[in-house]
Amino acid sequence: MSNTLTSILVQILAKGMMTLRQQVLMTRLVNTDYSMEAKKKGQTIDIPIGSALTASNVTPAAVPTAPSDLTPTTAQISLTNWKHADFALNDQEIGRIRADQDFVPLQMNEAFKALANAINDSVYSKYTGIYGYVGTAATTPFGSGVEVASATNLRKTLHEQLCPRDDRRGVLDFAAEAAALNLSQFSDAEKRGSKDTKESGNVGRVFGFDWFGEDAVPSHTAGTASGATTDASGYAVDVETLTLASAGTGTILTGDIFTIAGDTQTYVCVTGDADVSGGGTVTFKPPLKVAITTSATAITLKATHVVNLGFHRDAFGLAMRAPDAGLKELLGASKAGNIIESVTLADPVSKLIMRLELIRGYKMTIWDVDCLWGTALVDRDKAARLAG
Repeated sequence: MSNTLTSILVQILAKGMMTLRQQVLMTRLVNTDYSMEAKKKGQTIDIPIGSALTASNVTPAAVPTAPSDLTPTTAQISLTNWKHADFALNDQEIGRIRADQDFVPLQMNEAFKALANAINDSVYSKYTGIYGYVGTAATTPFGSGVEVASATNLRKTLHEQLCPRDDRRGVLDFAAEAAALNLSQFSDAEKRGSKDTKESGNVGRVFGFDWFGEDAVPSHTAGTASGATTDASGYAVDVETLTLASAGTGTILTGDIFTIAGDTQTYVCVTGDADVSGGGTVTFKPPLKVAITTSATAITLKATHVVNLGFHRDAFGLAMRAPDAGLKELLGASKAGNIIESVTLADPVSKLIMRLELIRGYKMTIWDVDCLWGTALVDRDKAARLAG
């Protein structure tokens, strides 16, 4: 009985996860470290990051030279997200599952989608640390007046940020994707050397990016600061904190993009100011590129915008682990006391790990799907926003 039920659960869980492969985009595009090794919420995972080597001259010798002392670089990702989705099936529905192992309850698919969307959104939420900025707020990329410059300027920005040229991805909201597909550079088989775009409707690889359309692309609601300036202290190159003068009105929020008079670099606010009229401080990335003189210097925010993205796969990190805890911790002992079966699977394509547990109630069974993960912006130099 138990073995039969376990095999049924494995099949249902596997089929449910396969349906998510096309729906969950970001887990397939970013650097993902996933393992069936059990972990608890709050524990950290080290994801290795490639380090640069320098070529050196060869000097023949009887004894080989010592290899470069390269210290591995890692990014720590905390497993801060432990979420679940549950639903109940009555005995009649359970009987149908046992009779037809190809049957996947509608509620099951919805539970998978809810968790997958939460994972997807958690990766997108890290955009607030990205300072690279291309385009114009409230203007659709690839539309009239900007066309291919949306792609070439994004490419230029990532070049300037020393982002590797391989494994670059572009994620567009549907308005930007539609505008791109209307351009001959993206859809014309003669210019692309392929008719795949017209046949599949997918943008594909153009201008050094693999492009994808996505309905979950976030929007950033910018602060309301107007007339904000630095104080007159003066600031040297490489500082990451500015003190504001008591000038202007409004707010500067985490994730806001701003420029400083006399400096073409775009900066992202890490810690903002709830009321610039009272002064205060703002921390930001990257470090200041152009020194600020000992006079009040204007700070200008970019407006609210859709956050289309161009990035290298190593810009973001996603870590997933099998939860090292049961429903007793998540739901309480009253529900966890009648657990019938528990199955955990990892999908190598979507990079998702999910657990399905069954709890027996009165004339019904509670199906509970849960997963444990963490996300991080690992390298902000490898990503840029394409505003829309």
